Amino acid sequence: MKKVFMMAMMAAAATTAFAQDNLVKEAKSLFAKGDFDKAAEVLKPALTSSETTDKAKAWNQMVEIQYGKFTAIQTKEMENKVKNSNEPIDTLGMYTAAVEAWDAALKCDEFDQMPDAKGKVKLKYRTAAQNRFKNYGVSLVQAGQFFYSHKQTKEALKAWSSYVAMKDTPIFAEVKDFPKDQFFYDIAYYAAFLSYQEKDFAGAEKYAKIAAESPDQAEGANEILLFSKKDNCKTKEDTLAYVNWLKELHKESPKQERYFNLLMDYYTHAGNMEALKAWAEEEIALDAENKMAWALKGEVQMNNSEWDAAVESYKKSIEIDPDFVQCVFNAGVCLNSKAIAMNDQLADKKTGGLTKENAEKVKAVLAEAQKFLERARELDGDQLKVKWAYPLYRIYYSLQNKEKMAELEAIDPSLKQ
Repeated sequence: MKKVFMMAMMAAAATTAFAQDNLVKEAKSLFAKGDFDKAAEVLKPALTSSETTDKAKAWNQMVEIQYGKFTAIQTKEMENKVKNSNEPIDTLGMYTAAVEAWDAALKCDEFDQMPDAKGKVKLKYRTAAQNRFKNYGVSLVQAGQFFYSHKQTKEALKAWSSYVAMKDTPIFAEVKDFPKDQFFYDIAYYAAFLSYQEKDFAGAEKYAKIAAESPDQAEGANEILLFSKKDNCKTKEDTLAYVNWLKELHKESPKQERYFNLLMDYYTHAGNMEALKAWAEEEIALDAENKMAWALKGEVQMNNSEWDAAVESYKKSIEIDPDFVQCVFNAGVCLNSKAIAMNDQLADKKTGGLTKENAEKVKAVLAEAQKFLERARELDGDQLKVKWAYPLYRIYYSLQNKEKMAELEAIDPSLKQ
């Protein structure tokens, strides 16, 4: 009974395998009649079934079908141009087939590399694939252009990334004279750009590195690489590696503002004021004329209530750019804060009053603060960048300058409150 059962199982398996192989034959017959879509549909189950006895052969048949469909429509397109005809063609189908033909060739080669029962690899289809696809890159480029122009981003990326990777596939890895088209690096850049858009940061880095090999694409490719690394930071180690790499780029190209700005964005949002100060000092050591570095150092000192040190840093920045209104304003605010601290420190512990001498010291600091805030008013009269009115009014109040107080009250009545 067991023997009969086993024989039945073997017969069933043979029948299933025969059925799958029969699909390959049926698809081949439909392909010969030019019914490409039906042939592909019939063949699909055989491509994934474990019962198909020769997967490489099945996938090669899919290559024939998709490549045949592509060339048939392409030929019709060329005939239309010669005849100046407007007869419609299936352009979407043509370029979809172009991509699927190459995908099928890769799958065919994958199975073609598998050893036979004796452990030997006998490549049956690679030479044919090399001959057929060696100059096929332009078709994938055109396919990507078609998909991109029709806002089919994923399909465009698929076509272009396939083109860029073609020369490094097993099919062409050992081909020494594989053609590299003049637009190879351009397409690598587009593949990087679309990968970044799709948030495939690994892909974006991969293609950006390739594109960066070309001097014409290096700048744009490095920018994509930069932002891909930035957006793909998942751990502290990733972030540290990104920042260190960014610093290296900044040292190599100190005049390139984007590197400094990205570092500034990182340090100002990291919440570590000491790290921000250390970096600002690094930047000052590299370029003492960097007004933003002085401004950032002043910001940290201001945050730490180091009023004199902050004012000195802001003054350095203002020396470089006299119209840097934010630093002008901050210097005035620091001096006002210094005056308040001096008043509290010098005041009599019992009465709260100041001696004449100490009062003059406080007034001198307030007068200096007044100069900076009045300069801020001069630079930004509409208070679009800094809100100078209130701190300036408080200084006028402390100095009992009623005329100036009235002037500001006329501009902003809320200052009276």
